[in-house]
Amino acid sequence: MPTNEQRRAAAKRKLERRLARQAERNRRRKQLTIAGSVLGVVVVVAAGVGIYYLTRGDDDKNKASQASDSSQTSTPEAAPPPALKEKPATVTCTYRDGGEAAKPVQKPNGDGIVAKGLEAVTITTNQGPIGLKLDRGESPCTVNSFASLVSQHYFDGAPCHRLSTKGLQMLQCGDPTGTGKGGPGYVFDNEYPTDQYSGPDDPNANMPVLYKRGTIAMANAGPGTNGSQFFLLTGDSQLPPQYTIFGTVDDAGMKTLDKIAAIGDDGSMDPRPGGGKPNQPVTFESVKIG
Repeated sequence: MPTNEQRRAAAKRKLERRLARQAERNRRRKQLTIAGSVLGVVVVVAAGVGIYYLTRGDDDKNKASQASDSSQTSTPEAAPPPALKEKPATVTCTYRDGGEAAKPVQKPNGDGIVAKGLEAVTITTNQGPIGLKLDRGESPCTVNSFASLVSQHYFDGAPCHRLSTKGLQMLQCGDPTGTGKGGPGYVFDNEYPTDQYSGPDDPNANMPVLYKRGTIAMANAGPGTNGSQFFLLTGDSQLPPQYTIFGTVDDAGMKTLDKIAAIGDDGSMDPRPGGGKPNQPVTFESVKIG
């Protein structure tokens, strides 16, 4: 018959095994929670629109920029981004040093930036024209940065490195290296719709919203990591409202994007972040204001 000491030792071993099993379950649960959080927030290029995949669009660290593959094709119940709160006539923008520039450029001026009106941009690609209408009222600092990069010919000759046609439907561009790792050497904060929430603790700040077909949005790797990479939505998609919307694509541009999407991608980024390089290479031959 086992002695009291032997019974206590056996009970201790049993308890230790139970605690070890519980610790392992907690560790796996934590991993799943972290993985779910990353997928819910980041490209995406991202890019998705960071991010890749979500993506990780980390221009300041030369990481892959993309939009999150956690997005889904929108449903009729999907809520649009919140209504825009009107901004002052002018704003101050902060552009911080971040990583090595993929192509030499100067940081844009951030003082007295107009926060009203539209800025037209014409992109000539080897697949056809893509016209953009950039909205300074929504995201003045983003538009100011984009216009500055255009004026410095940063995008000329740049390929679009990622196409996704399932779930998140978009073409991601903006990295002159074509690797998904390049940025302009500076970063800046999110704007619309992120700035419409009270902060990261707002319960709605990470709830998926509808990003409509034809939307232009920035890819990033989290708050404050916007650079030069962006994505063009070819279909309605759901994403957390953490990707700055700064304009729309015109009708001719959508025809070009639809043609590119129809040719498809090579699947090299499946299952995460999703999609791959366009089967038919897409290159920005020139990008001009107006």
